[in-house]
This record gives sequence, structure tokens and C-alpha cells, in this order.
Amino acid sequence: MIYFENVSKHYNGNSVALEDVTFQVDPKEFVSIVGHSGAGKTSLLRMLIAEDRPSAGQVFFESLDIHKIPRAKLPKYRRKIGTVFQDFKLLPHLTAYENIAFAMEANGRADSEIAENVPQALNLVDLDNKAWNFPHELSGGEKQRVAIARAIVNQPDIIIADEPTGNLDPIATYEVVQILRKINDLGTTVIMTTHNKGVIDELGRRVITMDEGRIVRDDQEGKYVL
Repeated sequence: MIYFENVSKHYNGNSVALEDVTFQVDPKEFVSIVGHSGAGKTSLLRMLIAEDRPSAGQVFFESLDIHKIPRAKLPKYRRKIGTVFQDFKLLPHLTAYENIAFAMEANGRADSEIAENVPQALNLVDLDNKAWNFPHELSGGEKQRVAIARAIVNQPDIIIADEPTGNLDPIATYEVVQILRKINDLGTTVIMTTHNKGVIDELGRRVITMDEGRIVRDDQEGKYVL
């Protein structure tokens, strides 16, 4: 499904973000990417969503070379990917329901689809009773669950979660990880970056460890080893 082939990214000739990175992610996998700050985790995700270009190498989604997609067609490609951020990125003047619906409206979805899919997304993240709450009325964990619902509502092939539990307490962290696991069990590929050892050890799924822009470990049923 996803294939990085000898991907490197250098800035200003000296700064190395990625160096000769090769790996693949199969459909329906749950892959965690770990490493210290500056290891290259975020740079790797930016390559996948075509927000950055490699200095060398190629990134494929199925048979498509991502960085050869014409700019005008990038939005169509990015609709295949739902993104979850550490800082939620919810619109403060919209309710939970409206934040999720906005993602569908931006994709040109019909009102009937929105009316059907948004409640389903809220149910999947166990927030039916918070649909009409604004972000300031939600806990950190609830905000992140809204963000996950927004990411999945257009039924993407992949969910990218960049440090999704970084601002959460242990209980909220557990809830968010269980929801990501449930989404994966339903057939969506999940790629998550994290610093949280407990999350990785509890998941027991594939772990890619990065250091100074390189992949130094790739364990199919990994633990957090640095």
C-alpha cells in the first residue's frame, strides 16, 4: 500500500531529516513510529501527505508516485488520508458535530451523507452525548476523539496520527489508543508517531524506530526500545 524507497531529505545541504529510508506498510496494518525528537518521524509523515518532497528516493501510495502528482490533483489524493494532530486543530466556533461535518463539506459531500455519516463517526468515538458541545466545553481526550471522528468521517484508506496522545492524561491516552485500534480492526490502515512507551508496549503491534533520520529497528510485534 505504502512504500518508501531509499528516501532522503536534506535541508540547506547539511541538515539531515531523513537518510536512505526504505520500508513498506501493508493494507490494514497498525504501525507505530518512534524515536527521539528530531529523529525524522514528522518528516516521514510530511512526505506521505506530500507536504514535503524528498531530496532523493521515491514514496509510493499503491502504484502512485506521490511526488509526481500534479498540484491540482493533490487534494484528491489527500482525501485518501485522515490526519490527527497532537493539538487537535478543532475550529473553536463550531460544535463537535459541526467540526466533523465541516470535513465532509470541504470534500463536497451531500447534506444527506453528512446527516448519516457524522452521527456514525461520533458513535464510533463514543461521543454521541457531546455532539453539540463546543471545543472549550470538552476535555482534552474528548477533543482528540472529535479530531479522530473528523479524520475518519470521509472514510479514508489511511489514518495518520502524529503524537495523538502527547497532550493527554493516562486515562484519555488509553481511550484514544483503543479507538485507533478499533478503527484499525475495522480495516483502516493506521500510522502513528509517539513518544509514549506505555502506548507502544500495550499495543504490541509493528514498531519502526528512527534515529537521526534513519530506520534502526523494524519489529513486527514491537516494544519501545531506544
